[in-house]
Amino acid sequence: MASSWMEDVQFSPLNIPLHITSKDVVVPARTIPVAPGDTLYLSNLDDMIGCRVFTPTVYFYRSNSSKCNDVVEKLHEALALVLVPYYPFSGRLRKTNNGKLEIFFGHNQGALIVKAHSSMALTDLGDLSVPNPAWAPLVYHFPNEEPYKVIDMPLLIAQVTYFRCGGFSLGLRLCHCLCDGIGAMQFFNAWATTARLGTLVASPEPCWDREYFRPRDPPIIKYPHLEFMRIMDGSTLTKSLWEVKPVQKCYKVSKKFQDHIKSLAQDSRQDNYTTFDAMAAHIWRSWVKALDVKPLDYELRLTFTVNTRHMLKDPPLTDGFYGNAVCIACATSKVKDLIDHPLPSTADLVHKARLSIDEDYIRSIVDYIEDRRPQMLEFGGKLTITQWTRFSLYETADFGWGRPIYAGPIDLRPTPQVCVLLPEGGENPTDMLVCICLPETAWLPTAKFWPARSKPRVGLDGPSEGSAQIALREEGNAPGWPHRAANTSRYWQWKDNGPMLWGPVKYLVG
Repeated sequence: MASSWMEDVQFSPLNIPLHITSKDVVVPARTIPVAPGDTLYLSNLDDMIGCRVFTPTVYFYRSNSSKCNDVVEKLHEALALVLVPYYPFSGRLRKTNNGKLEIFFGHNQGALIVKAHSSMALTDLGDLSVPNPAWAPLVYHFPNEEPYKVIDMPLLIAQVTYFRCGGFSLGLRLCHCLCDGIGAMQFFNAWATTARLGTLVASPEPCWDREYFRPRDPPIIKYPHLEFMRIMDGSTLTKSLWEVKPVQKCYKVSKKFQDHIKSLAQDSRQDNYTTFDAMAAHIWRSWVKALDVKPLDYELRLTFTVNTRHMLKDPPLTDGFYGNAVCIACATSKVKDLIDHPLPSTADLVHKARLSIDEDYIRSIVDYIEDRRPQMLEFGGKLTITQWTRFSLYETADFGWGRPIYAGPIDLRPTPQVCVLLPEGGENPTDMLVCICLPETAWLPTAKFWPARSKPRVGLDGPSEGSAQIALREEGNAPGWPHRAANTSRYWQWKDNGPMLWGPVKYLVG
């Protein structure tokens, strides 16, 4: 809908039947510069507790009978070639004496490719433009696999699922210890290009060099690093998201809406806020209102990653480095300040947190982890926003079958205090998907909405005096195949004086 500023996409329950027909180990096609018994060092940025996870993603491809007959074979051959320069992906993780992780190499290791078949068609999966938790079976997990297990696991797990229409999906699990998002795109582009051209292409040349981030001796910790601090959650936040079953919500946000939020955040201030500064501030405030967090004097944290590659000058980071080179920025605010203060004030908090990251801060983080080595993910009073809009998810995923219909994550509910910003893969590449988790009760039809520049509340039945009109339209379920995941969309816009500011669920905050 061209005139929409924001579209809220919802999902119906969906069950995907599939049958796994093969599991194949993929080893490097040629000799690699390590032997059984050798190890590789992981930096403290690689070994942060938040990186000890697999990042699951899925890619959907339409049927192309002339090119899709040998998908698994093509992926296998290309991956074997790519694992020569990217040989660390053929190893395994293990713990050292001090609890730190390292990569070790042994016999019968390698990546894993799984082949599966489903009796469904791609059209039965519902809206393929936004992530759906029901797609989880399209990413392989071992039977009885422990949650968050990374020790002695294949570091790359791929599952190809063929659908009866001829289309297929590629579900991936990539260990975050080996690469950040930018590094993952570098690796994935090499794999896709090699598959498409039939010969090894790895440009830029991959660089391991994790010793670049070795800690200082003794460690020098110059900052409090609130992003890692353990905080007892004395608020209603934990109960709202962890003691109930949250629901994943996805919103398509137009470029016009992003620009409008940015202009409202800028106000008359001298600092030049980015679109991320503005959108992150807006999401944070809206999220807190939607959850109705109490008490009002409780201190909240907003964390997000900052790419540091361009900041590292002494010496510069080698081109082709694909390890973790991101820092976690942290903004803090009391609940009442987020609610009462205007958007520019919150945008300023995000802006200053982002600019606080420099080379000195990065070295302090490395030393902090060396000295404290946090062993638990800390969620106390925290929302984490992950910006995938900077990744070339679609551009790097052409293995010879064209651009994927969808590329990205699946299910955020295991970590419901994470919000993911995704690029929109359809006809409007400048649009953004905002994916966030909230309890189901947070978007009851009786919820109230606040217009952007006025205090009167607006209900779904119409505006109060002096406020702008809200247009709310619902589209019903589409008929069709019985397995189809019907979806409902809601569109909000101002009829008269421009767009309404959007909140994830319950409030539109000015």
